Amino acid sequence: MNKKRNWAIALVLSATAGIFALQTVSAPTSQSPQVEPLAQTPTITFTPTYEACGYMWAYHDDAELTAKLNEAIAGMDPAASANARLFGEDCVYADGHSTFGAMETDFYVRLPTNDLTDEEKLGAWIKQVMDFVTSLPDEEIQGNKGFVEFSFIKSDTERIVIRVTINEYLNGSANSSGIELFQKFYTPTPPPITPHPITPTFTPTLAP
Repeated sequence: MNKKRNWAIALVLSATAGIFALQTVSAPTSQSPQVEPLAQTPTITFTPTYEACGYMWAYHDDAELTAKLNEAIAGMDPAASANARLFGEDCVYADGHSTFGAMETDFYVRLPTNDLTDEEKLGAWIKQVMDFVTSLPDEEIQGNKGFVEFSFIKSDTERIVIRVTINEYLNGSANSSGIELFQKFYTPTPPPITPHPITPTFTPTLAP
């Protein structure tokens, strides 16, 4: 009888221990699971690159505007020619390449002539050209409208040059006659001064 009771107690204890073990395994833990921290994203610093350049005054031909100007000038006189140039700054880099910024557009007109003293005829030419240049659309001009330089050429050694600033022409001279324009903008070049030869003066010295 005692044997049977001891076996029964052993079975109960064994079953109780098994149930307790199952409860221990299946019961959720109150502690949060350990999460591995993410690796910190490195901060990227961008360093801007800057390449300095040196500025230099520069002239560049405006090929498109020159073609249009030259065609118009040749239509006025087949012997005449013209070109347009841009004045501004070249920004030159260490490797030799450069970028150009235009500040002004200038015009150069050349006309052969047999008479440099015919102020009325030369003045009429100035007015005709100035009226064409000032009618050019602003979008075809880079920078400011500068000047028109007229070269009246009789020979390799005989010529006169007259420079008319476009703003000055528009602000007070557009209604002037040709001869008035010539006289206003032409500044005669004074002839070179030839120095007189120096004649040495000797003062005779009498011997005692």
